[in-house]
Amino acid sequence: MPSLLGRGSTRCCELSPGVWLDLIDKEFVQPWALSVAEHRHLVQITVLLSGAIDFDDVYPTLGVGQSYFSGSGLSRGYVARYGRSPHLKGINIHLHPKVLQPFLAEYATHLHHTLLKTDEWKSAWFPDVTPAMRAVAQQMLQCPFHGVTRRLFLQAKVFELLALQLDGMMSDQGTPPLPATLKAVTVERIYEARARLVARLENPPSIPELAQQVGLCDRTLRRGFRELFGTSVIGYLTQQRLNQAEHLLREGTYTVAEVANSVGYTHLGHFAAAFRKQFGVSPREWIDG
Repeated sequence: MPSLLGRGSTRCCELSPGVWLDLIDKEFVQPWALSVAEHRHLVQITVLLSGAIDFDDVYPTLGVGQSYFSGSGLSRGYVARYGRSPHLKGINIHLHPKVLQPFLAEYATHLHHTLLKTDEWKSAWFPDVTPAMRAVAQQMLQCPFHGVTRRLFLQAKVFELLALQLDGMMSDQGTPPLPATLKAVTVERIYEARARLVARLENPPSIPELAQQVGLCDRTLRRGFRELFGTSVIGYLTQQRLNQAEHLLREGTYTVAEVANSVGYTHLGHFAAAFRKQFGVSPREWIDG
């Protein structure tokens, strides 16, 4: 890290042809942002053990409770913001599509076409970080081996984590559907729906109301949110509510109950459970920490 921003590093390793691993351990002294243009994207998995990365609403906030799993294809531009949490620690994996083709082509046709794209927008998911995923990431960061045994160990852990991601995703949703290409006007209306949702976090419109407001049917709105933002309409609303709650708690001028009410939670227990699921700690622990 440049000393102006903090200290630490990202160690980048090519474990084998088409398999790359980043070991991240950085501490920031000030917030900073990285602007990334539209680009071609490999299959990617990111799991953070501490810290968070914000994406200006293009993607949900990536933190200790939520991982990132993306297929290959074209990626839209975004701005990644670092430094909200001082210590960023975790792992980042990139896989060339050719590495996965032999595994997916024969046994999971829909999964193959959903994950491995070339000239289409990539698909992305934000699965919850399970204890098993967290353990694998921790083992990779604390690998006890050296030389060739280290390389073998880390490569095995890459595929173990990939298996956990795929298993969790397919258990929750079934085999991912083959997404239809959205028309440009539909994309614009879905982004408009997102803006309307974010503007009314405390009292959001229902999905039918939101769809009617932007001129879409319920089904297209739901499908569009999953395709563009990697989550459901309700999932996206929950993420934004909790991000806003985290921001308010960090200011230190509001009680937990006041923050919960301000983002639309009337039950403190439900708010605390949702906050812990996304950030790995309770609202009270976040304030005290």
